Formats: sequence, C-alpha cells, structure tokens
Amino acid sequence: MKGNSGMRKQMALLAGAALFATPLAAQDSGTMGPPDDETGTGGPMLYSPELPGGTPADVAEAARAGTPVAALPQALRLAYWTSPSLLAQRAAVRSVDYRVPQARAAFGPRLDFQVDYGITRSGTRTPGNGWSDGTYKSATATAILTQPLFTFGRNAAAERFAMAQVGYQRQVMRSTEQQAMLDAIASYVGLLRDRTSVTIARDNLDTLERELSDNRARLLRREVTSTDVQQVETRVELGRAQVYTAQRDAAASEATFLRMVGAPAGALAAPNPLRLPVESLEQAYAYAEGHNPVLIAAQEREKVSRASLASAKADLMPRVDLKGQADYTNSWSPPSFFNSTGRQDQRSVSGQVVLSGPIYESGLRQARVGEAIAANDADWRLIDASLRENRATLASAWDDWKAQTAAIERFAGAVESARKAYDGALLQERAGLRTTLDVLDLARELLLARSNYNSAIAGAYVAQARVLAAMGALEQNWLLPDEARYDPATHFDNVHHKGDVPLLTPAVRALDALPLGNNATRPARDPSAGRTAAPVALDPVRELPVP
Repeated sequence: MKGNSGMRKQMALLAGAALFATPLAAQDSGTMGPPDDETGTGGPMLYSPELPGGTPADVAEAARAGTPVAALPQALRLAYWTSPSLLAQRAAVRSVDYRVPQARAAFGPRLDFQVDYGITRSGTRTPGNGWSDGTYKSATATAILTQPLFTFGRNAAAERFAMAQVGYQRQVMRSTEQQAMLDAIASYVGLLRDRTSVTIARDNLDTLERELSDNRARLLRREVTSTDVQQVETRVELGRAQVYTAQRDAAASEATFLRMVGAPAGALAAPNPLRLPVESLEQAYAYAEGHNPVLIAAQEREKVSRASLASAKADLMPRVDLKGQADYTNSWSPPSFFNSTGRQDQRSVSGQVVLSGPIYESGLRQARVGEAIAANDADWRLIDASLRENRATLASAWDDWKAQTAAIERFAGAVESARKAYDGALLQERAGLRTTLDVLDLARELLLARSNYNSAIAGAYVAQARVLAAMGALEQNWLLPDEARYDPATHFDNVHHKGDVPLLTPAVRALDALPLGNNATRPARDPSAGRTAAPVALDPVRELPVP
C-alpha cells in the first residue's frame, strides 16, 4: 500500500510538471485558459506610453523604444524621469500647490448673488361681500460683497497650514526621488553581482567536471577508487544545481532592474564611483540635519499642526468684516387706491462694518484648542524620533560601507590564496600527496572566496549609496550635477498668486498675520539630541612574519 501511495504522488507530480510545461495554446481553452474580460477581447491590457511635459527628449525616446541600459547614469536618468511612483508623487505635490491660492483667496473680497421670485395669494372676507382674492408677485436680485478686514489670524493660519502642507509634500517627493535613485543603484549593482555569480558558478562547475574527467581516467589506471569518483560526481551535481540557482537569481535581478529603471539591461558597464559631501560620520550627522527629507518632513508636519493650533486659538477671538449689499426688487399686485398700476420697483444699496464673535458654546472651541495643543506636541516629539531614527540608520549604513570596503581587499587576497592552493593541490594529487577530497574542499574554498569577494564589492557600493540617502544627498543634482532636474517651485510660482487682488491681498494678509508671530523651525527637545554614535572601530591588519 505504501508503495502504491508513493507511486501515486510521483505520478501527480509528473502530471503537474507536464501541465506547466504545456504551452497555453495546446491546453483546453474552455477549462484552462484565462477568462475573457467583459468586452470579450480577452487580450492583453493596451496602453500608450505617455510622460509628463518637461521630460528630456532623449529620455522619453529611450523609454518608448525600450533601449537597453548600458551604464549607471543612463539608469539613474530613466528612473528619475519615468518612475511611476515618482511621477505620481510629483503630481501630488502639484495638487497641494493649489491649496495655497485657496487659502489666500480668503484675504480678498467675495461677491455673491441671489435671485428670488415669489408668488403670494391671499384672500380677504368682509361681511356681506364674501371673499376677495389677491395675488402678489415679486422678483428680487441681490448682490452681496464681503471683505474680511481682520480675523485675528484665522486666514493667516489657514495660509500657513497650506504652505506647511506644500513643504511636507515636497519633502515626501524628495524622499521618493532618493528612494528611486537608491532602487536604481541597488538593482544595477545587484544585477552585475548576480551575473558575475553565474560566471563564478559556471567556472566552479567547469573545474569540477575537469576533476571528474581526470578521476575517471585515473580510476581506469587504478590510481583512485570508485569512492573518489563518486565524491567528485556529488560535487559536480551540486555545482550544476548552483548554476541553476545563480541563473534564477540573475533572472530575478533582471526583472527587478526592469521594474526599478523602466528599461531592460544590456551589457552593463562598471558603475561610476560615488562620492560623499563629507569626510566623517560626525559631519554626516550634521549634513543630514539640514538635508534629510524625512527630518525636514517631520519639521514641516509640526508646522502644519502648529498652524491648526493658531487657527483654533484665533477662533476664540472676534472678527471684523466689511459687507455691502445691493438689492433690486420688482413687485406686482392688483391695482389699488394708492397704486393704480399695481407695479412697484425698489432698489437699495447698503454697507456696514460687522464685528462678530462667539460668546458661549459650552466649551466647544476651548476643547478644540486643547486638542490642537496635544496634536502639535505629538508632532514636535516626532521630530526627535525622526532624528534618532535617522542617526541610527546613518550610523548603520556608514559602518556597513566602511566594513565591506575594508573586507574587499581581504577577500581579494583570499581569492588569490585559494586559487594558488587549489592549483598546488592538483599537482600534489597527481603525485599522490593529496586525496581527491582535499582537492574538492579547496575547490569549494575557492568558490566561497570568489562569491564573498563578488558580494563585498556590490555590498560596499550599495552601502555607500545608503549613506548618501540617509544624509539626504542621493539626489539628481548630486549624482548627475550637469543633468536637468525637476523643480517643484516652477509650478508653485505659477499658481500660488492666482486670485490675488493687487495691493489689497498683501495688505490684509500682513495685518492678519500680526497675532501669529514667527513660523521658524522648532528645536529638538530630546535629551539625547546632541549625542551621536561613533563609527565602527575596525581592527588594523596585522601582517604576519613570513618564515
């Protein structure tokens, strides 16, 4: 029974493998094919590539044509101008830009109209005469002009709220840009690493296959046993499996590269050396405080809640508005002794300065102020949390970069020594001084040394890119200083003054901002804000004396 059960499992696995190996065209489309969509086409999703205005022409053409990438600068430019996540974030920033003119519109006048048309039927009953019915019709057109004069900071706080939101979204965009750059670098270097891993695995397999051929020949001469040959055969099969694994990893890296860069990878050149704007970890900490987008975003978020607090406090105060109203009324009623025509026209114009404000609302506005105070305190504390997290991330990336850079030279020496040891062991094996297992172990050490050396080179490069990202320097203007870059201020400058009334808006705005005070960035309140982690202390290399 057990044998039959095992056979059934093997047959099921073979059937599944055969199914996956069968082309879709050869399968039963009624049962195995994907269902048609509602349109009945059942085909692939169609799209037309479209990039925003301002994209460099050569980048747009390369993106449409799918030109294979050959160098890191080309990959960075494609990622910078074509990443869907980055393009979406830029559009989000442009949408938030419009909140500023919305807020500034409150400083200017507002003109509304209202048109009314009404009919009134009424009846009067007098003794002896019965009911007499009358109809009264009226049409009124009204224009209402409202001009805020002083709101004790309500409108100014709303503008600061919008400006802080713009600043916050810009930092989110910078963070997205840097993540796109980091992803492009990591995918580029990762693909180079995995392609090299395939080469290393194939070299190892070639070495083992030569060893197997030699041992089979020696077995015929009775210089080795069948056990020695079987040991080599085991390593050969493992080597073939390692080639498949390396090819799988390289294929996955190809897909990741296409996702991050937006174009396939061609024959990739060695990446350009990265440079840092600082020379020490302490300098990197100081640089990050003024450039890291996450830190600056935390500061802008605190300004958002601070503006909400100012608005809540201003809501406790009165406000002064100038209101004007013009009315024109046309009415008609049955002719009477006083009005022989039955028609009347009326017009009026009025203006007033209105002082209004709350008196008592059962503590509603005071509760809103308390909520805003607590929310602002939370955002202020988050600045400290962001500072701690940034310093930890920066220290980790810095130490990783330094350690892997130092290890590269050691791994290179290990590769050279392992290669010499293996070549010497081959000669000793033929002389009968080394066993086959000794040679196989040295071949494995050579494989391990080459793999570690390959990984260390890639790891050190990506770690240095992470240092730049943690500092806030992994940007287009630093990596590719001569290339064009996207400037969010261009769109903001085009829209944020739209709707302003010359002279009036600036004057009312300046008056309304007086109760708010300055809007400077607040300092950190964390007791450990001044503390920084020291870089890793790498042991110096001690050269052993050569006997």
